[in-house]
Amino acid sequence: MIETRTLRANDDAARHPRVLIYSHDTFGLGHLRRSRTIANALVGDDPGLRVVIVSGSAVVDRFAFADGVTSVRLPAVTKRADDTYASLDAGMPLERTVAERAAIIARTAETFRPNLILVDKEPTGFHGEMLPTLEQALGQGCKVVLGLRDVLDEAERLVPEWERKGASAAVRRFYDEVWVYGAARIHEPVAALPIAAEIADRLIYTGYLRREAPVPQPDRHEPRVTGEPFILVTPGGGGDGDGLIDWVICAYETDPGIPLPALIAFGPFMAAASRAGFLDRIGRLPQKLSAITFDTEIELLMEKAAGLVAMGGYNTFCEILSFDKRAILVPRTQPRREQRIRAVAADALGLARCLLEEDGREPARMATALRALPGQALPSQVIDPGLLDGLTAITERVRALTAPARSAVEPDMRRRVCS
Repeated sequence: MIETRTLRANDDAARHPRVLIYSHDTFGLGHLRRSRTIANALVGDDPGLRVVIVSGSAVVDRFAFADGVTSVRLPAVTKRADDTYASLDAGMPLERTVAERAAIIARTAETFRPNLILVDKEPTGFHGEMLPTLEQALGQGCKVVLGLRDVLDEAERLVPEWERKGASAAVRRFYDEVWVYGAARIHEPVAALPIAAEIADRLIYTGYLRREAPVPQPDRHEPRVTGEPFILVTPGGGGDGDGLIDWVICAYETDPGIPLPALIAFGPFMAAASRAGFLDRIGRLPQKLSAITFDTEIELLMEKAAGLVAMGGYNTFCEILSFDKRAILVPRTQPRREQRIRAVAADALGLARCLLEEDGREPARMATALRALPGQALPSQVIDPGLLDGLTAITERVRALTAPARSAVEPDMRRRVCS
């Protein structure tokens, strides 16, 4: 539910602005986890600031947020195998679900009266559901920012997708700034878009979002394997993680002498049948493999792990850098090439090792990589200054954009680039 407060005075509201974060969340956990990280950083910078995250994630209620951050859950949708979408409620037509979501977003904005709206990744929202709220913000002087991860997709897919969705037109009309949560030297996500030159003066590369391990909950319990050096295997939400987990298990089945044991975190969206099959195989190698379904404090496991095997999603990459962890990345390539682009760039820079399934899924390839993992270079040995300054840059921009006496953005700050 939305936190309802009576504003005490205009000057108090100005000192402690209100930020609405929209996170469409049709698949996986990446958008929600990124939005939570930003929201928690904003209230940490200004304890009086209030943030509402409007999210389509079906598991948003399972995450803890900092004081001052609340969430509004939208009716969930799911992605089909053919890359189309449907309402999670099978009896609800998608068009009706989108209309209901749009109404909830607009009603939330009307009640909360944000000074700034931060839209994650989708300029028009899922199926255009943000457009009514963006029109409303335009007429009220509310600042609007588009936040993009470091990689969106390869150009030949991204350009027609943005055209089809009307994304470029929306950026021209509604957005005061575009923040890229990454560094241009790793990837330039909007370079291929027709509007790239038009928005150059609104484009800010913030750097990646540094992650911190949360304070453990008092009743937290961890698997026994975490008491010794171990490898954490995580496919994020798990909805498309079968290939990664199968490859790791195959490696241990083929080479049970791999020195470090592995803890596999399936993710909340992995199919029950897949999870059951993997558990059966894991049970045959109890000295080398163990598993959990889901951990909302998985950062604690990452911090303890000797190394990670992951798919190369944005949040996991931030955590690899933040916790300075050796990692093997096995990116997915469908429906987007985003993870592949990131993983290949990370490998080239020495930040992680990339294993592409297209080069062969032989168990021996993974086993060799797992054996070599403890000897890989740490990201800190090659990381550049400023690469993890994203949250600092974002809090600075929020202060500037919500300051009532500074309606125009300072030129030196607008050009801030983590190149």
